[in-house]
Amino acid sequence: MLLAKPAIAEKVQEANADIKCLREDNPLIWPLMTLFKTSARSWKVHHLATELQQRGLMHNLDESPEKDLFKRNFLLMNALYELQQMLLPEQWLQVKSMDIQLLRLAPANVDLLQYEDQSLREYYLDWHNYDTCANVVKEMLASFWHSYEKYIGANPKRLAHLDALKVMELAADASDQDIRRQWRKLALRWHPDRPDGDAVKFRQICEAWQALKAS
Repeated sequence: MLLAKPAIAEKVQEANADIKCLREDNPLIWPLMTLFKTSARSWKVHHLATELQQRGLMHNLDESPEKDLFKRNFLLMNALYELQQMLLPEQWLQVKSMDIQLLRLAPANVDLLQYEDQSLREYYLDWHNYDTCANVVKEMLASFWHSYEKYIGANPKRLAHLDALKVMELAADASDQDIRRQWRKLALRWHPDRPDGDAVKFRQICEAWQALKAS
């Protein structure tokens, strides 16, 4: 029994490393942008979850109702904090469970606001707190991405690796970090609910991102 402990500890470390190295992006980021653009209202987390579920973009995540509620909340809060970081410094996404809204301009005290929410933000950006293994997280996000691609009308046929890099305006030797950084930059640039956004180009970027993640 004593000999088994190091092996168990090693497996736990490997699982933790896999979660840290996830190449996935939370697909709820982009429909959330649409909701905030099309409605200036203040949202509550459970109202956002209901709206996304009605659009076919929020799935059941656990057989246990309590765990399902927690995981939905985690996935949403993770997407909100990711989007908050992406929109700075031009805009500020206020993330409070009962008061979520996108402000057109970032407030002067944005550093203080980030400091006040630091612990909560770090919690929801850490996938270890989702209480599952890396493979389950990957499968869950892949399923959500499939739903979102159907929602925006993306082509399910995967692009070749080099063709996808060309769409992303990247060199053949682009690293995983380069790809992820460029994906977020272009997706934010061409999202149809952004100023001068383009739905066709956004779909093309989504298709390229999915192809590069899978390669």
